[in-house]
Amino acid sequence: MKITDRITKLVLARRPELGVRNVKRDIANTCGISYEAVRQWFAGDTENIKNENLVALAEGYDTSVDWLLSGKDEPPRKAEIKTVVAKEYGPGNSAADAVRKMLEKHGKGLSTEARQSIVKAVEQDPDGEKSSGFLIATAQPAHGDISIPQYDIRAAMGHGQVPAEYSEVIRNVIIREEVLREKGVTYTSAQALSMITGWGQSMEGTINDKDPVIVDRGVNDYQGEGVYVLSWHGDLLIKRLQRKDQDHVWLISDNSKYEKQPARIDDVIIHAKALLVWNARKV
Repeated sequence: MKITDRITKLVLARRPELGVRNVKRDIANTCGISYEAVRQWFAGDTENIKNENLVALAEGYDTSVDWLLSGKDEPPRKAEIKTVVAKEYGPGNSAADAVRKMLEKHGKGLSTEARQSIVKAVEQDPDGEKSSGFLIATAQPAHGDISIPQYDIRAAMGHGQVPAEYSEVIRNVIIREEVLREKGVTYTSAQALSMITGWGQSMEGTINDKDPVIVDRGVNDYQGEGVYVLSWHGDLLIKRLQRKDQDHVWLISDNSKYEKQPARIDDVIIHAKALLVWNARKV
């Protein structure tokens, strides 16, 4: 089975209501990977599925990198992985030892650098507490907690950052679901929540420079005035959007020193809606 077939099988196992046609878009939204990169995988360019992408897929759809590399049956969930590893590799092995053996058996398609990066990630985080993504012994969030992946993405609040081809999960942040409810924060699904970093001064007062921002990647179109993560003419931005007329929106900087800019709605690609600054300021 090709890796793209396994990815499709995984996505539909977790979200059967999607249908095959919506798999690529759901991967992009759930895992924070550019849609164009995902499209290229399914067009046959599987060599560009990087280890960071495998981590994001495993985390986003509740399975293991091992299954993504070699799985045949139904994709296992995190809770099942520890038992499987103990049976196959022996209970005395460390997570890193198990991953080494898994890579020897199934990881021939990965570069030496990618294999070393995978083992290093597990050695630094053997119990999955920082979400190395390999899910050998990943602790589950407690009931009522939401695990939010923080991506190595900077969205500019000034002149713009060029969007990355793919993103790397640098850690997971656990937040109580009741905290979001108390703040009046609504979201499409817990799986669509992510954290990125604001960069610049144009949203100062709402989002300050280098503030971590919780975003909802399930929002990909204009849903009324609010703060969105968007691409405009190739730059990745965090801006407040407000309807100007039928075909245009205002790109608004909450810092009064910056002027608002008109933009054709067709030129604006919405990646997510900003919900909450990590210091718990609702946006």
